[in-house]
Amino acid sequence: MSSKIKLYNPGPINVSDETYAAMAQPMIGHRGKDFQALYADCQPLLKKYFETENPVFLSTSSAWGVMEGAIRNLVGKKVLNCCCGAFSDKWFDVSKRCGKEAEALSFEWGQPVDPAALDAKLATGEFDTVTLVHSETSTGVLSDLEAIGAVLKKYPNVCSVVDTVSSFSTVPTPVDALGIDVMLTGSQKALALPPGLALFTCSERALSRAAEQTDRGYYFDFLEFKKNHDKDMTPSTPTISLIYGLRAKLLEIESEGIQQRYERHARLNAKVHAWVEKHGYAFFAPEGYRSKALTCVANNKETDLPKLIQMLRDEHSLIIDGGYGKVKGKTFRISNMGDETDASMEIVLNALDDCLAKL
Repeated sequence: MSSKIKLYNPGPINVSDETYAAMAQPMIGHRGKDFQALYADCQPLLKKYFETENPVFLSTSSAWGVMEGAIRNLVGKKVLNCCCGAFSDKWFDVSKRCGKEAEALSFEWGQPVDPAALDAKLATGEFDTVTLVHSETSTGVLSDLEAIGAVLKKYPNVCSVVDTVSSFSTVPTPVDALGIDVMLTGSQKALALPPGLALFTCSERALSRAAEQTDRGYYFDFLEFKKNHDKDMTPSTPTISLIYGLRAKLLEIESEGIQQRYERHARLNAKVHAWVEKHGYAFFAPEGYRSKALTCVANNKETDLPKLIQMLRDEHSLIIDGGYGKVKGKTFRISNMGDETDASMEIVLNALDDCLAKL
């Protein structure tokens, strides 16, 4: 049994030795040419993978910082928060805590955002901002971003904010083609980096809207990000080691090929799905709306999940997740994102077989 715990929970996920080595480069000043070169080196590939002509900003925070920042920068009238799981539900709570007028467009956990329902809400003219989580990590649901984008294009006065924290680099998220105003992700999911870095891009419309808001603060002020980006810098002290790791990861993705990366995630995800079906479990997310980064399995067999998870850790040094929020114990989640391979997924699935046979 390995003494090193391997993570198959949906984030933070395993970080490779190569990535850690890239992060171990000597420290540099964050207001000098060395950092400017590092920052600039990341931009071409970030823009390529975001599929945008706009800058991609780097925030020393979790993605939640940018999610809250988007509310402060964009909401002048009222925000519609599309809610279909723990993280999208929390975004509604954050909107209210920011003192903004907010309304939840709620869907049952396990169901995707319905574009028709979104269309009907936006048609009221009440809202100037809408938020949604593309891949709702808590439920394994992947909403149809293309169909949602088509709805959003009908409302040029509504700024859109999309969380791609567990979908970025697992499926295409072409921000410019979709017309998304703010798209964000985090380092600790499919990018297979440690936590602490958020990445996001803003449209010109989003920056113009931000200029109208007087209470956007400083740390997550989108205009500060743009002003500093123009000098290849960040508004405040950046997490330099993580950005070294990011540069290495972007080059690694380029070497693999982004399309090949999408295909690998789909293949490994299908491998987990085959395991679920073989053992008679059900899927929490419906067919056609399942994340490619992880699988949320419905515990229809009433397996003793705490015991299963403990056995996996004790006997195989592996960790999966026993469900999140109000579906804890009713579901379990298996990640296949990041640097995972056919061989590494066989390890966790075979270990699950072994533990289930002993329960």
